[in-house]
This record gives sequence, structure tokens and C-alpha cells, in this order.
Amino acid sequence: MKNLIFAGFCLLLTVNVFAQYDPKALEILEAMSKKYKSIPAFEANFSYVLTNDVEKVNEEFKGKLTVKGDKFRMVLPEQEVINNGATIWTYLPEAKEVNIDNYDKNSDDVNPSKIYEIYKKGFKYLYLQDKTEGGVLCEEIDLVPEKKDAQYFKVKMFINKKDKNIQSWTMFDKGGNKYKYTITKFVPNAKVEDNLFTFDPKKYPGVEVIDLR
Repeated sequence: MKNLIFAGFCLLLTVNVFAQYDPKALEILEAMSKKYKSIPAFEANFSYVLTNDVEKVNEEFKGKLTVKGDKFRMVLPEQEVINNGATIWTYLPEAKEVNIDNYDKNSDDVNPSKIYEIYKKGFKYLYLQDKTEGGVLCEEIDLVPEKKDAQYFKVKMFINKKDKNIQSWTMFDKGGNKYKYTITKFVPNAKVEDNLFTFDPKKYPGVEVIDLR
């Protein structure tokens, strides 16, 4: 489940019989991407809701994401994921262990620091409508994976119509799960030091280091 949560933040996908390379959707996505690329570093608090109507699942938690260039640090209730652009650390506080691995830039998983560019590779996109989401007027867009065997078959994005910030997105997988992420607070131009994106075992006495590289 923890891996699904992380993948859920990193992968935005959808299947729709009417999916296409919609020029209006592209225009909106390009404006959104330009907005985020102009920000040197940012912090975002988010809420996460996992639901499955058939299995009667309803889980919620809150998290925080800090991004600077290609680097990111994501804090979740049961783990922290840290990436300096080359190495990725997954720290599990309750287990007192940290897993270290090389970050594969060519993997299907998308670096959260590039979430605003995901539509540029492997997706079709379709503008649906203007719709209010969380009290904010947004542009609703579906992203559709070109690969039929993609883990997620649907991602619905809501982009703030006024400032082009990402308001929320919901991913749908083939098992009937819906993963919804909503940005509850966004801090652009955050002052972030590079050492935030490196895990220092010395600061965590007793932690077991598992090097998978």
C-alpha cells in the first residue's frame, strides 16, 4: 500500500474512449507547466483520500511535498521519500530503517518534482469543462495513457483557471481504487537548502541502512 501511495503521487493516468491530443487541454497544461517551471522551489501541503466503493475502502491522510529543481522530499504519515536527483531514500520511522537506491530517471515512475510535465510523455489529454473544485473555479482535464497496460487507467486533473496552480487530481486504477490528492496549501519561492534532499543517518540514531544500489 505504501508503494501505491508513492506511485500514486508520481503517476497521473486515465482511459477514455474519446481521449485525444486536445489543443485546448494542451494550452492549459502548457500554461500550468510554465507556471511551475518558473518557480525555483516550492512547498505544498496536500490531503490524500483512497476510496474503493466495492471493497468499501475509505482512507485519508495528509502529507507535505518540498521541491527544488529535480530534487524533492515528501513526508507521509508512515514514511519519508527523499530524492536528490540521483539517489532516493525511503525512510520508515516505525521500522527504524531507510532504504537507499539509485533513482532511475527513465523509469515509468514520474519524479514528483516534474509532476507538472507528466503530460508531455506517454499521454493523451482532453479538456472537459470549467468546474468548481473546493470552492475554486478550475479547468477539468483528463490525461490518458498511451500504453494500454498502464497501472492507472484514468487521471482527472483540476487546474485553477485563474492562476494555473494544480488544485487536485484523482487517479483511477483497474482494481476500482480512486486516489485523490488535493493541494491544501501552496508556498511558491520557498527558501530551501540543498541538504534537505539528502538523508543523513547520523541524525537518526539506531536507524538500519539498507543499501539496494
